[in-house]
Amino acid sequence: MAESSPRVAVVGGGPGGLTLARVLQTHGVDVTVFERDASPSARPPGGTLDLHPGTGQAALATAGLTEGFRALSRPEGEEVRVSGADGRVLVHHEPTPGVAARPEIDRGDLRSLLLDSLAAGTVRWGRALTGIAAAPGGRGRPVFAQGASEAPADDGVFDLVVGADGAWSKTRAHLGGAPPAFSGVHLVEARVEGQDTRAPAVAALVGDGSLYAFEDGLGIMAQRNTHGVVRVYFTLREPEDAELYTRGALDRPGTARAALRERFAGWSPDLLALLDLCGDSFVHRPLYTLPPGRTWQAHPGITLVGDAAHLMTPFAGMGANLAMLDGAELGLAVARQASVREAVERYERDAVPRGSRGIEASERGLAACMAPEAPASAVAYLSALA
Repeated sequence: MAESSPRVAVVGGGPGGLTLARVLQTHGVDVTVFERDASPSARPPGGTLDLHPGTGQAALATAGLTEGFRALSRPEGEEVRVSGADGRVLVHHEPTPGVAARPEIDRGDLRSLLLDSLAAGTVRWGRALTGIAAAPGGRGRPVFAQGASEAPADDGVFDLVVGADGAWSKTRAHLGGAPPAFSGVHLVEARVEGQDTRAPAVAALVGDGSLYAFEDGLGIMAQRNTHGVVRVYFTLREPEDAELYTRGALDRPGTARAALRERFAGWSPDLLALLDLCGDSFVHRPLYTLPPGRTWQAHPGITLVGDAAHLMTPFAGMGANLAMLDGAELGLAVARQASVREAVERYERDAVPRGSRGIEASERGLAACMAPEAPASAVAYLSALA
């Protein structure tokens, strides 16, 4: 780009932020990633992702990481079963042998692939953003919480600050962005470990990929991860402040199991085996979303990618895919446009409507899967995605 030696700050070390950093570095652009976690292992990385050809996989191709992705991904993970509360399989999608359309990859493996591709010292850990101070020429100075694990706290002025800092983005708030709204749906995450030896019935139920069971505003979703782990998500349409989520019940395994068993009373014993055999850790993941369209004020030296820009529920499988595509396309725009301002404008021209389509698709998916008409409505929706 014509602008001499632009400095880019990426706030957030998730898939979108790391993809952006990788693309910038492949084009010789100076980039620093600031991540609030103290280290790569500070938190569990989460479940698996299916990367789509036109979004997540395209982003990795732009980043030059396709071969690394293929080595880590699991094409067999595309297998999907859909049922109702009785456990009877209504749809069974099996991937075509030798064709990897949307292979799964564990989030931890994807993060390691991206981190390992960056120059040493690119990511500065333990940096929790508190705000962005204005600097001349539309530039910004990120401000971090005192007591961060690295020094100095002042990392200087950047030509572009990119908020890749997730659902509750401080960068979006700095730009006057809208806060997320509760979707009406809660997830309670649990894990079944050693499934292939200790719980072969669970292995057979889930297969090599995922199981989705929905009926009358309830759902059980399970996905095979590596190392013999199955992640389970009990999905409930309840008020945001329902007692199960606000009074510590999920911190008490016996209470949590009893509450979930009560809610899923009458469901197939095969499906409830996922509750019986899971460990004692129950993690509450309420689902929030942003409205379609731009939800922040335009700024020539600040923009957003991924959940910070267009937060959506997981019911279309698009969130991480769009975040990575955002990162790749913003990186190319910075490298190719004559100025940071033009790069931001070029990127946002495509990213905002693309994110809006993702939000709308996710809303349709949530409505279909968590409807009184499920499983029929869920089958129709998920069959169209397979």
